[in-house]
Amino acid sequence: MSTHISTAATMSQISYTVTFPEAQAHYADVEMNISHLKQHTLVLKMPVWTPGSYLIREYAKNVEAFSVSTKGNELPFIKTRKNWWSINTQGLNDITVKYRVYCNEISVRTSTVDASHAFISTSGFFMYPEGMLHAPSTIQIKPYDGWTKVSTSLDMVNNDPFTVTAPNYDILFDSPIEVGNQDIFGFKAAGVDYEIAMFGNGKYDKERLKKDMAKIIEQETAVYGENPNKRYVFIIHHYLKGGGGLEHLSSTVMGAARDAYTTETGYQNFLSLFAHEHFHLWNVKRLRPIALGPFDYDNENYTTDLWIAEGFTAYYEDIILRHADLIPVDNYLNVLSNDINSVENQAGRKFQSVTDASYDAWIKAYRPNENTGNTTISYYSKGSIIAMLLDLEIINDSNAKYSLDDVMKHMYDEYYKGKKRGYTDVEFKQGLEKFAGKKLDDFYKKYVYGVADIDYNKYLGYAGYKITDALAANNDPSLGVGTTNTNNKITVSSVLRGSAAWIAGINTDDQLVTINGNAINTMQDALTGKKPGDKITVTVNRDGQPLTLQVTLLKNAQVKYKIDPLDNPTPQQLTTRNKWLKL
Repeated sequence: MSTHISTAATMSQISYTVTFPEAQAHYADVEMNISHLKQHTLVLKMPVWTPGSYLIREYAKNVEAFSVSTKGNELPFIKTRKNWWSINTQGLNDITVKYRVYCNEISVRTSTVDASHAFISTSGFFMYPEGMLHAPSTIQIKPYDGWTKVSTSLDMVNNDPFTVTAPNYDILFDSPIEVGNQDIFGFKAAGVDYEIAMFGNGKYDKERLKKDMAKIIEQETAVYGENPNKRYVFIIHHYLKGGGGLEHLSSTVMGAARDAYTTETGYQNFLSLFAHEHFHLWNVKRLRPIALGPFDYDNENYTTDLWIAEGFTAYYEDIILRHADLIPVDNYLNVLSNDINSVENQAGRKFQSVTDASYDAWIKAYRPNENTGNTTISYYSKGSIIAMLLDLEIINDSNAKYSLDDVMKHMYDEYYKGKKRGYTDVEFKQGLEKFAGKKLDDFYKKYVYGVADIDYNKYLGYAGYKITDALAANNDPSLGVGTTNTNNKITVSSVLRGSAAWIAGINTDDQLVTINGNAINTMQDALTGKKPGDKITVTVNRDGQPLTLQVTLLKNAQVKYKIDPLDNPTPQQLTTRNKWLKL
């Protein structure tokens, strides 16, 4: 957080009043009052992105009916950038700013307003005065007809839940607000009061959730040795289909399907997401790459370390469930196998490192296209795999004295608590080496900065496991395309790099019509009886015109890995296994 405080910002008082006169049409109205002005020009800004979600989202596009007045007299203003409104305030003591925000994008990072509730994603909702990011503000919420509850991590004013305050804008933009009639329940875990605010009629068992959530919280707190919050809020939105989460300093927003809790797989997936977002209260919100704070709300904030910030958290989301004994070992190994398969079956793993994936998140991760799978790798999934490799390396090399947990706690204590800043790439590597007991230059060269094939059996072997490909003996042919089927028309949606289709020149948006003169009903039927090396004639409809292509089928290169125990693990392997999986 910036320590620079201007005289103008110190003197100014800022308050907001939020109303919902047309909630049914997805509108919220904001009145912003600023008093004790000293400057000649005031620039109001709307952030262009939400911390934790690395994409410029242009929130100013949702603003309309902007006006400025003082003592009832309208003032002129000029828009000087897409998200800046400049006001001549010379000789003025106070001004009132009014604007409307259109809120109709359902996600964990964008505001949603309708007649049933309001979810305010604060960074895309509240404007702030330039140079006053450290200034406090007060928000008064006047609810829509029938709404009775507010859920947020912001502190109440005079015990009024509809009036809250933020000590600065970094806190305000990190504290979403739910308003409506959400189902609220709570519990205490790790010495912290937890509030769970459920919207959307999910089919959940409160008592089971409280018990299992508490186990996760206690297990994650044990990694870092402390839980820095006094109070923490989960805002959980339920829809027919839902998912995703966004972490904040003292709260989290999650999406879930209403029926997610009714199957063991769905429930485990929900707990995994819960564990992921809660783990972020340390990893990212406090222990963070040095580029991620103080934030620049006008521009991209680049870092090469999202593979740590998100990837390591993705690793912990499942290993924590195992450590809390919420999933059996076989379930955990199955989850891990699926993670490995998702990485190994992505052609882009050969072309993009996790550091490049982190840096390019702003232009690639949230903007996938038909070629994304060929050119990129997820810093979530690949970062999670790297975390697993490092965890096993540290446990093995230290004879089970240390694990990745010790690295995370050391870095948290050293940089967040001690130096009160983020870490650099080099500093995190040094933290890993401290507990691995050796240099990790070669590891970084191959797996962090590079795109080398991962030697899974080496690292899993430390814990007495091996990995095998269930499809290794298959000799199935593959065209190498992803398809959609609409009204019995099979259309190419993606082409795998290096595949038969790629080499022959089949394109996305081609409609597949015949193979060897026979109409294509399904790709599986079309390739029945064929083998790798066979030459086929494919007719496609491209932009309304027929085109015939000669294709040589190749072997299906997909893998399906499974993790199994070695037959005769050594005592050291069993020691590593017990430490890793908390057996």
